[in-house]
Amino acid sequence: MTDDLTTLPDLASRPHGGSVMAASDEFFADKENLIKAEPPVFRPHTFTPKGQEYDGWETRRRFGRTGGNDWVLLRLGAPGVVRAVDVDTSYFLGNYPEQVRIEATGVEGYPGVGELDAAEWFELLAPSKLTGGGHNVFTVTDPRRVTHLRLHILPDGGVARLRVHGEVVPDPRDLAGLPFDLAATVNGGRVTSCSDSFFSPPANMLQPGESRFMADGWETARRRDSGHDWAVVALACAAVPSVAEIATTHYRGNPPDRVALYGLDEAGAWFPLLPQTRVQADTTHRFRIPATRAVTHVRLENHPDGGIGRFRLYGEPTPAAREALTRRWFDALPEPQARDVLAAAGPDGLLP
Repeated sequence: MTDDLTTLPDLASRPHGGSVMAASDEFFADKENLIKAEPPVFRPHTFTPKGQEYDGWETRRRFGRTGGNDWVLLRLGAPGVVRAVDVDTSYFLGNYPEQVRIEATGVEGYPGVGELDAAEWFELLAPSKLTGGGHNVFTVTDPRRVTHLRLHILPDGGVARLRVHGEVVPDPRDLAGLPFDLAATVNGGRVTSCSDSFFSPPANMLQPGESRFMADGWETARRRDSGHDWAVVALACAAVPSVAEIATTHYRGNPPDRVALYGLDEAGAWFPLLPQTRVQADTTHRFRIPATRAVTHVRLENHPDGGIGRFRLYGEPTPAAREALTRRWFDALPEPQARDVLAAAGPDGLLP
């Protein structure tokens, strides 16, 4: 893969469950556009009663309004540690903000807008200059796990998309006492390498929900040799897998002929989990996995090529892995949230 931080999951994206909760203003273009999965588009000479239509969030000019700046409040669909933000001003040329600033917080539960006003916020990105008509990528070094962001634009203007790239840190309390999808992005799974991603990247397979259309899965180019395609997925934690789900949804003329699955154990050895098995077009397949030892990564093989819409891998984490998940999560909490967690946990500890 690459060291490019923008290849990390987008913690705020709509497919991952992100939402835009409130904004100071959205006169020209809706705040919800900020977290749409697809790239922004522009259709010239498409005027509404409020002016040229833009695919993004755009506020009115601040003439005659109170001082300060415009802002938007987001809830991350996949809370985690932010490593980079991409403030995309595509197609905003004479109306983009001069600067951007981002605050973050970590809170328990599902607070409303008013409750979040009382939260303890900290600066994730200091005021930074923007350029119009393109990607503005900023590296973030704060190690804390966050659940909500507040994007400030200084003083006003338009932003097409906000991408919040980072490492998912799942709440272990949500995963306690049950098998879960070890490969899902929202649980901490991620693709680390692949043979090919010509039509669409393998990370798409790990998104929540059913694949929406062909490009919402992983599709490789047509192979003209004797090889096959593959993708390696780092799991949320070490676990013994029990069920694999491989969906070829929307791939009607271009699914793989066969699939296979290998696991990487904690000693660093690969071993087979599922032998080469034929699959059908536009179908969700479920396979029992007769594994007896824990794996940290899996390699999904696509023989010889084609498209896979979704990949799920359910299993039971090892006791040591559950403990490591809990430790990593708690150590990354902002201090106010950590205090709330300890106060609610009582004498029995952090997990039920």
